[in-house]
Amino acid sequence: MIERHRDSRELTERCDVVVIGGGVIGVCAAYYLAVHGRQVTLLERDEVCSGSSYGNSGLIVPSHSIPLPSPGADKLAMKWMLNPESPFYVKPRLDLGLASWLWRFRSNCTEEKMRRGVKTLTELSSASIELYEEVIAAEALDCGFRRDGVLMLYETPEGLSEGLHEADLLKGFGLAPKEMTGAETHALEPSIRPSAAGAVYYDGDGYLDPQQFVTGLAAALARKGVSVREGVEVLGFGVSGRSVESVRTSEGEYRADQVVLAAGSWSPGIVNKLPLKLPVQPGKGYSVTYSKAGVTPTRPLILGEARVGVNPMGGAVRLAGTLELAGLDLSMDQRRIGAMVRGAARYFVDDGSPAAVSGHWAGLRPCTPDGLPIVGAIEGMHNLIVATGHAMLGMTLGPVTGKLVAEVAGGSETSLDVAALSPDRFQRRVRRP
Repeated sequence: MIERHRDSRELTERCDVVVIGGGVIGVCAAYYLAVHGRQVTLLERDEVCSGSSYGNSGLIVPSHSIPLPSPGADKLAMKWMLNPESPFYVKPRLDLGLASWLWRFRSNCTEEKMRRGVKTLTELSSASIELYEEVIAAEALDCGFRRDGVLMLYETPEGLSEGLHEADLLKGFGLAPKEMTGAETHALEPSIRPSAAGAVYYDGDGYLDPQQFVTGLAAALARKGVSVREGVEVLGFGVSGRSVESVRTSEGEYRADQVVLAAGSWSPGIVNKLPLKLPVQPGKGYSVTYSKAGVTPTRPLILGEARVGVNPMGGAVRLAGTLELAGLDLSMDQRRIGAMVRGAARYFVDDGSPAAVSGHWAGLRPCTPDGLPIVGAIEGMHNLIVATGHAMLGMTLGPVTGKLVAEVAGGSETSLDVAALSPDRFQRRVRRP
């Protein structure tokens, strides 16, 4: 059962595991913990699936396994970062945390670190898409999931050349991309302009309606005995020695044997009084959802030069993209939305049909400076597990992250190596007095 906030600050409740965050990562973590026989309470400050899980592209993309920091990405970011209409924008402000993040980001833009990151992300995402099929079948979720590939589409020969270079890299990590000419691409998807330079087809990718998946899985949690509490804000922790003893919330205390922090971009603020620093910057993304009209795509696409994902979700089409480092700011910059829409329009046949907008959205993706998520237990807090920092791969990596969290919480050997995801990789030990 999903419960709303109970207006009682005197509440003290005993729990086995408390999961903080009701997005795809938190819901998947709660699901796999319940599958492993744990008694779970999930706390969400708003409603389940009210954050980045709601309006994202819904693309499940092992093909998107090249981390954000890669050779040349720092120079491209410098070129773009002061242009408010560019795919990657940094809002100018005095922020030491942002400055430190950008410095670390720059240090990760090397070939060696990028290749290590690709190996980790392809292993995670390939396992995750298999888990999607298992979970959706097991819980009979109606979320429009299909796994018939994603087209990485390029408008220009230069863009296609870059896409083919990335495809060659990913071939070395188990993916099997296929090059397509512009004519072949248009024949497969007539909504694409015949003048397109070409595409790279990743047949192992998939897509779904992200809201339907997350809310459907949250409903399944109730059948597994998970208590989902909405409208409960986490204010901090009670700590005893090397353990988190309780989670302090707007409705009282939850005493827990283990705590899973899966609060996305809000995670660093929640742990700010613990001996732990999470170098996570909120990366704002936007989406525009249209009612279908005229010539529209029938399959998912990623528009290479524009950095925009396209998802044909049932009776709608969603465009999603951009990365804006502006802090915990959910305001919508219409210039950026307009630039994204105009950029996407260059790829499609214009048949003159009006496009009816059914919704604009902005959400904050938690980004780490090395492009890898943070998943694992904290060295200085042995019963606190962190699961955040998934950037634009939150939906892709939801199930595998949930499974890994449950394995870490149970003290068993993890099904995949999580050493590269350790929260402690960023830590310069902060000693408590």
